[in-house]
Amino acid sequence: MKLLISACLLGTCCRYDGASKAHPLVGKLAKRHTLVPICPEQLGGLATPRPPAERRGDRVVTRENDVTAQYRRGAEETLKLCQLLDCEAAVLKERSPSCGHGQVYDGTFSGTLTAGDGVTAELLAAHGIPVYGESQIEALLQ
Repeated sequence: MKLLISACLLGTCCRYDGASKAHPLVGKLAKRHTLVPICPEQLGGLATPRPPAERRGDRVVTRENDVTAQYRRGAEETLKLCQLLDCEAAVLKERSPSCGHGQVYDGTFSGTLTAGDGVTAELLAAHGIPVYGESQIEALLQ
């Protein structure tokens, strides 16, 4: 299966803080599936590093700015790549305002999680593309 995957899970230093979140099972995932790395925030025109952002309803905000337009642009570009490259599903970074699936930070910058999806995860799911978080990688290896 061809899977879109958050580049930070592969070890790419593209997160807001300039770090990565390499996942220990990604190597095994790559042996069974074709992985297509993406970073929706970068595709939306945001720099690395960048101020932390969180979902606040339908918006994405930093402590000082509304960055919804950049997150939506990144989601749209990610969807285009997913469709162009015939990816069948996506494995995305949990809790992220773009990639989070099931839970995201609530926009108060207090570390509080709320039910919801990131902008990219939401758009992919709306187009029928299954979205998995990194905690579900083990299930994809079954």
